Amino acid sequence: MMKTSYQTLLYYCYSPLANGEEFAAEHLEFCKSLNLVGRIIVADEGLNGTVSGTKESCRIYMNTVHADERFAKIDFKIDDVEEPSFIKMHCRYKSEIVHSGLKDPNVIDPNKETGTYLEPQEFLEMKDEEDVVILDVRSNYEHHLGRFKNAVTLDIENFRDFPSKINELAKFKDKKIVTYCTGGIKCEKASALLLKEGFKDVYQLHGGIIKYGKEAAGKDFDGQCYVFDNRVAVDVNTVNPTVIATCLNCGTKTNKMINCANPECNEHFNQCDACGEQLDGCCSVECQSHPLKRTYDGTGYYVKVPQPVMKA
Repeated sequence: MMKTSYQTLLYYCYSPLANGEEFAAEHLEFCKSLNLVGRIIVADEGLNGTVSGTKESCRIYMNTVHADERFAKIDFKIDDVEEPSFIKMHCRYKSEIVHSGLKDPNVIDPNKETGTYLEPQEFLEMKDEEDVVILDVRSNYEHHLGRFKNAVTLDIENFRDFPSKINELAKFKDKKIVTYCTGGIKCEKASALLLKEGFKDVYQLHGGIIKYGKEAAGKDFDGQCYVFDNRVAVDVNTVNPTVIATCLNCGTKTNKMINCANPECNEHFNQCDACGEQLDGCCSVECQSHPLKRTYDGTGYYVKVPQPVMKA
């Protein structure tokens, strides 16, 4: 087995910050001093981050963050990786740590009311019960790549569309609803909103798919889990793994996800290697002939660079 000297940390924390903007600037400098790379969102409601670096840098980072009483409860999900999962370090101040449109703490406050936590082992024992509905609160491109067997999925492009889908779930009001997402952050607000909308029995998978993979071997999670870093997707299930995603162009099963090589399209989709080669990493023949098409190197991953704007 290859020895890994780097780690990637995934975490979030709903904890009120009085000085969010100032904190973000200072925290960015702190991360850079440890040579970490990653993406952290800071808002008045808390933190949401994925950072990557040497094991020693990650250890110092976790210890320092935990020493701040506002973040003492953070549950870090730790992955050993062969190389850092990002290229740069970003720490930005925004209005929410996950964009939901539910930012008024008088309406939804995960610190006051949210779905009951289920640890991975509890989730495993409960998920197949007859009166339980497993609800995926992630976006289409995420659950197309991987999801729990028999999960209810929603046709949403972004988590901010979740509130508009609540009416579709009304038929499950007399059931136990268990929400899940990548690391748990979306479930805090999704489960809180379900409770506010009159759902009585609401639970959430604590630590999300990532923690479930580590503590319950990912049993019955089909496909791969989408992650928001250079890895794009990670394996979860070591018990009964499958591939469920299909190539947009030919329909064969593939876990590979790319961005369309046409920067004006930039569609995020599944594509097999054969179609990638044939279409130069584009989603269609139209995009393949676009004058701004980026060079496809087989990965379909592009570092963001300013693109010239096409004018009519």
